[in-house]
Amino acid sequence: GSPSATLLRASLADCGVTSRHATDLLVAFRQDATKTRYASYGELLDYCRVSAMPVGRHVLDLHGESHATWAPSDALCAALQVLNHLQDIQKDFSGLDRCYLPLDLMQRCGTGLADIPAASATPGLRRVIDALLDECDALNRTARALPPAVRDRRLRLECGVIVGLAERLAARLRRQDPIAGRVKLTKPDVAASLAAALRYW
Repeated sequence: GSPSATLLRASLADCGVTSRHATDLLVAFRQDATKTRYASYGELLDYCRVSAMPVGRHVLDLHGESHATWAPSDALCAALQVLNHLQDIQKDFSGLDRCYLPLDLMQRCGTGLADIPAASATPGLRRVIDALLDECDALNRTARALPPAVRDRRLRLECGVIVGLAERLAARLRRQDPIAGRVKLTKPDVAASLAAALRYW
């Protein structure tokens, strides 16, 4: 009976795209309403599988791209999701009592939830951030295969830009402290990513 669901169902039928991506996102929305802690990186990646990866797959399917593009797209979407979590560590914790930092990683690095409200990252919290950035770097390396695999020229260019932005955001988070202040991309970052992606045009 939901008007939005009815419209979505009609749209999916019209373009021939599976409803799986939309239902995966609903799983993620429900999970966000109840789950506030993640025990491990594997558990966090499982969340990315329903919260981030379906977005990329949906866009690729809308453009009629091969399912062979899904794996690098999944890596890119997961990297973007984790990078966003790192940008919003304090915001998520103070506003929603939600922490996406894996609890087992925090314990190994000698930190805990009590360190999150600090004015700057403790050494232990910095180790957690860097460990997650190592994971993001690996995901971004996999994601580099996405733009060359996309047939549609405009989408290929867009994917190239986004891959570049993900890598630049990871580098900024490596150099800056997301606890001391929100780490953001700059206009030069966007310009440089666009310039680098023009080779895909």
